[in-house]
Amino acid sequence: MISTTLFPGRYVQGAGALSRLGAELSRLGKRHLLICSPSPLERLLPPLLPSLEQAGAVRVERFGRECTDAEIERLLAVAKDFGADCIAALGGGKTLDAAKAVAARAGLPVAVAPTIASTDAPCSSVCVIYTAQGVFERVDLLPRNPDLVLVDTAVAAQAPARFLASGMGDALATWFEAESCRVSRGKNIAGDVGSMTAHALARLCYETIRDWGVAALTACEARVVTPALERVVEANTLLSGLGFESGGLGAAHSIHNGLTALPAVHALYHGEKVAFGVLAQLFLTDKPLALMDEVYELCAALGLPTTFADLGLAGVSDAELLLVGEKSCAEGESIHNEPADISPLLVLAALKAADAEGRRRKQARAKA
Repeated sequence: MISTTLFPGRYVQGAGALSRLGAELSRLGKRHLLICSPSPLERLLPPLLPSLEQAGAVRVERFGRECTDAEIERLLAVAKDFGADCIAALGGGKTLDAAKAVAARAGLPVAVAPTIASTDAPCSSVCVIYTAQGVFERVDLLPRNPDLVLVDTAVAAQAPARFLASGMGDALATWFEAESCRVSRGKNIAGDVGSMTAHALARLCYETIRDWGVAALTACEARVVTPALERVVEANTLLSGLGFESGGLGAAHSIHNGLTALPAVHALYHGEKVAFGVLAQLFLTDKPLALMDEVYELCAALGLPTTFADLGLAGVSDAELLLVGEKSCAEGESIHNEPADISPLLVLAALKAADAEGRRRKQARAKA
């Protein structure tokens, strides 16, 4: 079988990296539409404007918070009206996804600068589309990866530590899902099998989170950049992005998509829901107890959800969990890459088992 591995054109990371944004954009065009999340628009953009203006004409547009078809069309109209020859984005994952979609529809290069290390969206050619209410709708596969991904770790360190932990929850799934695809010969985002490189990077992603995650979270809580923080930001952004896109997805992200059907979880971040999807995937695929111990302890140390109550789903009904299972098992969902029997009822069972194990461990710690 043919394998395909997907990469962004250029990846730049480090404390103070945003100072290079203007110079990097000048390589991609002379008229830049810069789409900004609301907070970075006010906090980060003003000191950058002089260097951005040296790179060419810049139009700044505030992102409308949800990556919807309507928002993408609105931004595309802005890009055409401005005559942009490059699309750029500064902000969180949904802002970056919208910019990637606009660039793809306009046939333009795209540069993204994530301000939080909370997802693996920046490096990928994937755009997740939501409804205006924040419910997952579909995944669009774009024709190219970003031309530039620029990550300023000093900016990431100033964000609430919960964002970094959420990114680790998202990255936590990378190896488990890629490994499922390797065993089942499941297809990656490109529609081919994953390469040796992709699977090695996915494994490195997990090992980095396991070995350096707690130290990185401590650094972020202190708002400082340390080697551990640099490692984990790279794992959350680059390794996880390469690993999921080129290694393939499995149950954890499908369960995330299923969970979005329940309004109570909308307050949680993407990676927090994915992390619980990993725990359910462990039961769904019958992983050994030693591995479960490792993952549950890591999630607890990082403050990631291990019970329904942590998800805001205390008292959730079987009917609601079956709805999650049905959405998780919809046609085209990546859960079908798992080398295991898959059905909505089996997902329901895995979710309940993951919650029960999380509750058991919390009770044991309370008694210790």
